[in-house]
Amino acid sequence: MAFAITQNCCSDASCVSVCPVNCIHPTPDEPGFGQTETLYVDPRTCIDCGACADACPVDAIAPTWLLRPEQQVYAQVNADWFTRPDAPAAPVWDAPRFPTVDLSAIGRLEVAIVGTGPAAVYAAQSVLRATEARVTFLERLAHPGGLARWGVAPDHPGTRRVLEHTSAVLDHPRVTLRTGVEVGRDVNPAELARRYDAVLYATGAAGDRALDVPGDELAGSVSAREVVNWYTGHPEAAPVDLSQVRRVVVVGTGNVALDVARMLSSDPGRLTGTATSPATLEALRTSALREVVVVGRRGAEDAACSSSELRALTHLPGVRTVLSGKAPDDAPPGSKAELFAGLDRFDDDLAAPPEPGRRIVFAFGQATRELVGEDGRVTGIVLGSSEGDVTVPAELVVRAIGHRGTELPGLPFDAGTGRVPHEAGRVTGAPAGTYVVGWAKRGPSGGIGANRPDAEETVGSLLADAAAGVIGRRPSRRR
Repeated sequence: MAFAITQNCCSDASCVSVCPVNCIHPTPDEPGFGQTETLYVDPRTCIDCGACADACPVDAIAPTWLLRPEQQVYAQVNADWFTRPDAPAAPVWDAPRFPTVDLSAIGRLEVAIVGTGPAAVYAAQSVLRATEARVTFLERLAHPGGLARWGVAPDHPGTRRVLEHTSAVLDHPRVTLRTGVEVGRDVNPAELARRYDAVLYATGAAGDRALDVPGDELAGSVSAREVVNWYTGHPEAAPVDLSQVRRVVVVGTGNVALDVARMLSSDPGRLTGTATSPATLEALRTSALREVVVVGRRGAEDAACSSSELRALTHLPGVRTVLSGKAPDDAPPGSKAELFAGLDRFDDDLAAPPEPGRRIVFAFGQATRELVGEDGRVTGIVLGSSEGDVTVPAELVVRAIGHRGTELPGLPFDAGTGRVPHEAGRVTGAPAGTYVVGWAKRGPSGGIGANRPDAEETVGSLLADAAAGVIGRRPSRRR
């Protein structure tokens, strides 16, 4: 018997640090960390202690004998990873690591963190653990959580458990939370730099990438972020009316695209009791939707989604998940391409009206040419492939092709990359003591767990600056 890591792994490595037999890989010090879809438990080494399950912030780890039917595959997925030629052969521990700066040289810092998402929380943890700093969170909205609250699909309750992790940090005795404070409106970066020894910006990436095709500006052409905000109940979300929508086309094949397809196709009864917004549940009850077409420019083997999210989609009650066109050739065992090849075929004409029932159709090798419409509203999308162009009728087109950073007034910003320019988290062109973490720092890539090493790098720079006297005051010495 052993434990297994399942679909909603956040890869933040909390489980790695508590495992007494080093059976969870890849670790942060190993090649491949941050590049695999999940972490994996070696069943040959696992001693069933359960420490990893207790430490997991997103409820992704369970004993193999307690896995639900749709999760049973993960027992084999975990075991198979350790048959790879490059997998660790034995539980070898890395050498212990110690702080690289003299923490005793750091006085009591006053630190502000702009944002309350996972990157902000990981940064606060690192600061609080290493120093006696007081931390003030500044949150634009009335509720903290960032993308952990507004970006995680409501039918992923395990992943949404990371909000409990956030709440624990906000309850720390040296932490103050100020909500309803917008930097650039209520206070500017220059004022924060004068008021605090250090300011960390964890503002994420609140913009959207555009399709850059004719018709993208039509009503009914929306970003995945807007749809996600709608079904998570974001206070600034615009309503989505599905009462006249029979087909939705989602451009993009990442996990967010699959989230949107799954949520729009779900029976509202399945979502009752989750964090789905009441407005979304009501819209789903009156929805006319029959079909969601998920469009990928390249082949199935290049789909950006994870295998685990694709598996979850195939278990959606009352919804068929099908593949349009030819199946991938010579798909490696266990690969996403093999999973796509195992889907039923969709041989109907995408230009025809959708038939009764509900289905999700994957259409690969299709480039978006333009959006067409009438009276200023989308009526279809023109897709192009090696076999020619086809106009697919659709009342809603969702672009799920990525977020993009937006400029914060008074803070340096690189419009070309959509990021805050920095060196190891120190914002370039800003006063000493100005730092950046998360998507604002590295761009909109990586899941929740990717923010932990990112935040540790930035906080390492902060601690080095404090120890060198660049920021803060040195502690008084008793004689």
